[in-house]
Amino acid sequence: MTGQLAFVESPVQLLNVLEWAHAQSAAADPSGPGLPGVPGRPGSALPPPGVVGRRSAGLGVPADGVWGRVGTTHDGAAPVGTASTGSLGTTGGGEVAADLTLVVLSPTDPMSRGQLRRMAQLARDDGFTVRWQEARHGRGSLARTLRDLAPLLRAAERVIVGDPFSRYVQLLLTLFAPKQLTVVDDGTATMEYAAQLARGERLVRWHRRGSSRGPRELVLAPVSAAARRKLAPTRRRAVEIFTSLPVEPPPGTTVTPNTFAWTRARFGPPRLTRGSDLVGTSLVETGVVDADQYTRAVADLAATHGATRYFAHRRESAVKLHRIAVETGLEIVRPDLPLELIARRGPIGRTVVSFPSTVVHTLPLALAGTGVKVAVCEIAPEWLKANVSPRAQGFLAGVAGTAAFEVDRLTARATPTAERFEFG
Repeated sequence: MTGQLAFVESPVQLLNVLEWAHAQSAAADPSGPGLPGVPGRPGSALPPPGVVGRRSAGLGVPADGVWGRVGTTHDGAAPVGTASTGSLGTTGGGEVAADLTLVVLSPTDPMSRGQLRRMAQLARDDGFTVRWQEARHGRGSLARTLRDLAPLLRAAERVIVGDPFSRYVQLLLTLFAPKQLTVVDDGTATMEYAAQLARGERLVRWHRRGSSRGPRELVLAPVSAAARRKLAPTRRRAVEIFTSLPVEPPPGTTVTPNTFAWTRARFGPPRLTRGSDLVGTSLVETGVVDADQYTRAVADLAATHGATRYFAHRRESAVKLHRIAVETGLEIVRPDLPLELIARRGPIGRTVVSFPSTVVHTLPLALAGTGVKVAVCEIAPEWLKANVSPRAQGFLAGVAGTAAFEVDRLTARATPTAERFEFG
């Protein structure tokens, strides 16, 4: 019988499930070594993150539109016959690991799949059972996934999810409601989930336009409505939110802080470079920010802060990254693990500049005590696309405004020729 079951669809979700398990183990036995992350344990013997090109290299876009690490398949997994790139380290999983099964509902995006395979290996090395489910692989995959997972769901006392807005997760919870539910971070979606839960609203991602509902939304409306009830606490169901973000507990829920203790203990401390690093965002891909404005902002941030590297978000398009590399001269880095682990492992710049995203909350925790400064650049109103809702604008402002007090805030000041960034 599986007492606890986690559904993850992104590398960050899997990372935060490991952080949750580590926190559970530490709480159960404060005097023990916990799960992974014993100080001094090897965990930095991973290869450097994948560099996909820089201006001087004459970077071009591959025919299939996918950039990957040399010596890997398109989904980031090591091909047959490729030697191992290094040990990820192993630890004893303890009771929490023995009682927890992680189910990867594999996405189709190649970069996400590659990072997930790396994170899945970390989890296996820590004693967890990891089940890779091709949930979106061809016709019939939904029915096959439901059939395969039904026994595990019926037996689970607790279900852990990373994306309460996921249609897949919503359908699973509608069919099998757990007695205990834990929601871990998957980007800033946790903030919106908590706010909507407190207000009793239907669950809608923050960047969706207004309140319009297309045909797909109407068809899935019954599932969303049922999931909204399954994702809320009741007298028979306890709901926990495990988060590093500033979240006000909705009525009836418990908020447990994620301090990234597992990450700090497993990796680093990192070597610091003299320059700065920029962290990319997928706001262009989600239709929130104009591509031209974004590229100009990246160029000006790089010039202002002396940045040399651009850490790409896993959802950023190859075409956009090629343009940034050519027009800014920045070295584009496609991380093969979540940025918190990449930064903790190092090398990393003494200053890390990001647009509003989860990392302005997570990196100060992961890099605590290293001397790295994190700065967040606000999104100027003129960068936004014309159809962006006021709700999305307010959400982005809230992400930047609620960043940890250790984070410097940069305000874009428009000039006739360029953007200038000043400390707010």
